[in-house]
Amino acid sequence: MTPADVLAKGQARAKRESLELALLQQLRALGLSVGLVRQWKFHPRRAWRFDFAYPDPTVKLAIEVDGGTWIQGSHSRGSGIAKDCEKLAEATILGWRVMRATSNQVKDGTAAFWVEQALGEQYRRESGLSPLKSVRIFAAAVQ
Repeated sequence: MTPADVLAKGQARAKRESLELALLQQLRALGLSVGLVRQWKFHPRRAWRFDFAYPDPTVKLAIEVDGGTWIQGSHSRGSGIAKDCEKLAEATILGWRVMRATSNQVKDGTAAFWVEQALGEQYRRESGLSPLKSVRIFAAAVQ
C-alpha cells in the first residue's frame, strides 16, 4: 500500500466516523441512546458489525451509515454492493431489521427520524421517554 493509499484510507475512515458521531449525537439528543451499541458484532461466525445496533431481542434494530454514496465509495461499487447484500441477508435471517442511511440522510436528520419511528412508542415507554417528537425540527442544531 502506497503512502497515498494509506492517507486516502485514513481520510475515508475519519469521514465515516464523523458521520457516525453526528448520528450518535442526534440519537442522544432525542433520548434514543438507551440500549444503543456502536460497532455491534451480530453474526456468530463472521466478523460483520453494524455501525449501530439496539441488540435487545425485542428490538433488534441495526443502522448502517453508508458514506461515499455519490463519489463511488465502497457501498456504491459492484463488489461493495454484493458484500452489503450478503451481510444484510444474513442479518435478516438472524431476525434483524436493518436501516441504511446515506451521509445526507444523517446530516439532515432523516436517519434519526427513521430510527425514532422504527423504535416506536413501546421503546419510548420502556425507556421512560416522552412520546415521539419530530427530529427534523432540530436536526440542524445537533450537527
